[in-house]
Formats: sequence, structure tokens, C-alpha cells
Amino acid sequence: MTATEIIAQPGTPADTYLTENRDKLRRVLAEQGAILLRGFEVGGVDGLDGAVRAFSGSAPLTYAERSSPRSTIKGQVYTSTDYPPAEEIFLHNENSYQAVWPHTLYFFCIEPALTQGATPLADIREVYRRIDPTVREEFERRGWRVVRNFHPEFGVPWDQTFGTDDRAAVERYCRGKGIEPYWRPDGGLRTTAVRKAVHTHPGSGTPVWFNHATFFHVTTLAPEVQEGLREIFTEEDLPTNTYYGDGGRIPEEVMDHLRAAYRASTTRFDWQRDDVLIVDNMLAAHGREPFTGPRKIAVAMAEASDG
Repeated sequence: MTATEIIAQPGTPADTYLTENRDKLRRVLAEQGAILLRGFEVGGVDGLDGAVRAFSGSAPLTYAERSSPRSTIKGQVYTSTDYPPAEEIFLHNENSYQAVWPHTLYFFCIEPALTQGATPLADIREVYRRIDPTVREEFERRGWRVVRNFHPEFGVPWDQTFGTDDRAAVERYCRGKGIEPYWRPDGGLRTTAVRKAVHTHPGSGTPVWFNHATFFHVTTLAPEVQEGLREIFTEEDLPTNTYYGDGGRIPEEVMDHLRAAYRASTTRFDWQRDDVLIVDNMLAAHGREPFTGPRKIAVAMAEASDG
């Protein structure tokens, strides 16, 4: 997938352009999956908030059920995932492990990296086509299961993930979102949810490979990270892991096949300062290359969807 690139006339405000061309650009996004705005006057983080409102017609969403560390820049605009620069972030669709997710994503380049640091994109229609039909059918029949363990003093704590330290409130939230909570003896929390692996795009009805089954599987982590986690935790206590929906293990060769399907469908571009990337989250997976330098990308999410 290559984002449709639009180069601005000098001095063109991004929010004005999006307002005036909204209908045409919405059609482009629904077909291509991503739009890159380059050379526009954005106006910083406040301007990104205005661009979201202009294009999505609503305010940015709050980042809920956090699975990775992020910092709030202002309002509902966040940093991209705060992982160490040397680590790759594998391709994924934002919040596809949840019952409700953002349909449209916005990335704003405050400061590009010195080297690498791209936000690669993969067309998940193409990912779906590249996956062996027998593998797809297995997931469609059985679904996929995500198990998350929130350990005290390790990773994102459960009270930050759910935005409250009230256990009863967490349980109510989980019941409403199809999540099974279990309070661990050490004061932590384990959650289990079963989701669909294949969805249909709400605009076109095209099947898309929309899930976190690959991203959250322990074997997708770098080998040294896998080894370190397995030394600390038993399999059932890993911070995240995925299975078939009935709890069966996903074979390693299947995970290798899924990762290969994503990588074969991937394209990249180099960020420039003040670029705005708009992504249809149900058409394009995104990730992050390792990088050097100060790279800072702001992220906003909009248009809550349940498929």
C-alpha cells in the first residue's frame, strides 16, 4: 500500500484544505487506505486537532484499553508508542483487539528521525489475500483469543489501561466489552477476550485481516525479548499472547506465515517535518521502523467503530 500523496500550494492550511475537499478525500481514503498531506500549514498539535475535526467531523477519541506506553501531548493527541528507538514495532491495526476501535488514524510528524523511523503501511486486503485459505478458514471458524497479564511494576498497569483503580468499575467495563477479567493473587489482572480475525470493511464489504493475533503473539517479539520474558514468566503469565479462540495454540509455522504475509504487503516512506498521514484503520496496518535521532510523531484517533 502506498499512501496517496498530496503536495500543498505554499501556505495552504491543512484544516481548510480538508474541509473544502472532504468528500473527495473521503472517497480516496476509502479506496486507497492512506493519504499523505505534505507541505501544508498544520499549526502544530492544536492544528492536528483541528484537522481531525475538519476531516472526521468530530473530536479525537480518548486512547482506551492501552496496550503500549504513550504520553499525552495535549488533549486527545498522543505520542506514538514510546518504545526504545532500536526496537521495531510490528504491523498492526490500532485497537483491533477491542470491541470498539478508531476507524480513522492521524499521524503528524513533529520531528523526523535522522535515519529510518518510517511508519510502514500494509494493505490488509492484500494481507488477507496472501494468507493461505486453509489458515484463514481456521481463524474464521475458531476466532482468536488475546490474553493480557497486568503485573505490578511491569509494563502498563491495569489502572492506567482502564483509566481507574476501582476494580468494580474495571469489571463493569469488561462485561460490556466481551472481556473476562481475573484478579491475580499478586494484585495484578489477567484479561481474556475472543474476537473475530476477519472483518468486512464497512464501506466496501471487502474482507480484511483485522486483528492483533500476530502482533500480540510472543513469537513476534525480537528473540532476545522473547527469551527474557520466558525466563521471567510462565506461558499463561506472559504480558500478552494469542491463541485460537477456543484456547488452542497457534502453530509456529502459522505465525511465520502470517508475519510473511504482512511483510510482503508492506510499503514505506520517509517522514518530513509537518507531514500528516491519514489512515483508514480497517484498510491499512501500520508499524514503526527502528530509528536514530529525535523522531517525534503525534497520533490522534477518530470515528469509533465496531465493524
